[in-house]
Amino acid sequence: MGNQVEKLTHLNYAEVPTSDPNGFDPDDDGPRIGVSYIFSNDDDDQDDHLDRFSQDTHVANHEEKPFDPEDQLPCAIYYRDECVYETNPAAATHSAESLLNKCRPGDLLEFLATGQYPHWAVYVGDFQVVHMHRAEIKNNFLTDVSQGKKGRIVNGLYRYRALPPEVIARNALDHVGSRDRELYWRNSECFAAWCRFGKREFKIGGEIRIGKQPYRLKLLFSEKKSHVLEFQSLEDVIMEKRRNDQIGKDAVMQEMANHLNATHENNKEEQVVN
Repeated sequence: MGNQVEKLTHLNYAEVPTSDPNGFDPDDDGPRIGVSYIFSNDDDDQDDHLDRFSQDTHVANHEEKPFDPEDQLPCAIYYRDECVYETNPAAATHSAESLLNKCRPGDLLEFLATGQYPHWAVYVGDFQVVHMHRAEIKNNFLTDVSQGKKGRIVNGLYRYRALPPEVIARNALDHVGSRDRELYWRNSECFAAWCRFGKREFKIGGEIRIGKQPYRLKLLFSEKKSHVLEFQSLEDVIMEKRRNDQIGKDAVMQEMANHLNATHENNKEEQVVN
């Protein structure tokens, strides 16, 4: 479909194209969508529950829903034929206090709540994390940043080679206080992953957007049903993956079904015209 700007806005299981375990099926004639996005600078800005990071001033949001693993849509990211990211549905979540007993400097942490974007941070030692929030890099206590959400260590989601722990911590700490136009990342995940792996692909504009879209986001609806979206850069894939996490599995399926139904109807109209 080319490099078109498109917002997928649901899918019944019968309409989700299947694909091979690697996400690429040369015999698959089903729709495969090419997507190119223009994003705002930081999707964590849309999380209104992260206004402050102080246990003394934080007021609990009683309407916040605890993270439900069943609502997360498993996915994998491929760069050409190489898998560079894969979700781990079996990964356990822990309270902030429990995480403190498991963390080591350089670890990546992900804090989760249903209906919100995942919030990523880098553990730098002494009970503290560095993270990007509301277009600023901040250094706060882990328990303050969690704000009651459960979290997990996510070092293994991206399949890149990690930098030494001291370098990861230094990457994070060196940017504390950076804000607005000084930032090179679109969200907390891109920043934290850059600190750990040092790859320019996590930065804004880190890849040239020309030619064929080399990235594929494989959405895993079931063991036999999946769908593949194509992107030009890793940051674009991450933005879509995070949006899916925020709206939940059912909503993504509904969007995809609506899109495929509309595509099918358009194809029928074109055939009638011809």
